[in-house]
Amino acid sequence: MSSSAPLSFDELLTRVRAGGRRVTVAKRTVARVLLETTGHARADDIISHVHDLAPDVSASTVYRILDEFEELGLVVHAHLGTGAAVYHLAGPVHGHLVCTLCQTTTELPSVVFDALAYTLRTDYGFTLDRHHVALSGVCATCARATTIAPVSDETPTRRL
Repeated sequence: MSSSAPLSFDELLTRVRAGGRRVTVAKRTVARVLLETTGHARADDIISHVHDLAPDVSASTVYRILDEFEELGLVVHAHLGTGAAVYHLAGPVHGHLVCTLCQTTTELPSVVFDALAYTLRTDYGFTLDRHHVALSGVCATCARATTIAPVSDETPTRRL
């Protein structure tokens, strides 16, 4: 899914049914939690919120539902640095900048990775999954607060 319009609860469940899957109480609960979550959420946070709403839904069931929703194109997961994977409802494709000092994550539109994706495809035959791009470094706020010198903005002369 690449539409920027967010899905409603009913639309999300319609897509589950259209994918030939049953809509259970557990799936409804996970769907509700995902729709109420802003930004990215770790599976543990999703599980905790699901347990608040439906204590009988096990952690393994939530993981299976997240996998199923991802297979259906409803959810995307990403690995942002060294922490646990995060999940969010599918939407516009984007990558991430992760500050290694303050752990702030900034979403970047996929167009930022066009040149890199092109080089990877043409020179290496590699197709970049832009939902899973996470670049780590130091954000501007942390760089100003520390002695880390900014990297030059010069265009590199060497190709990947």
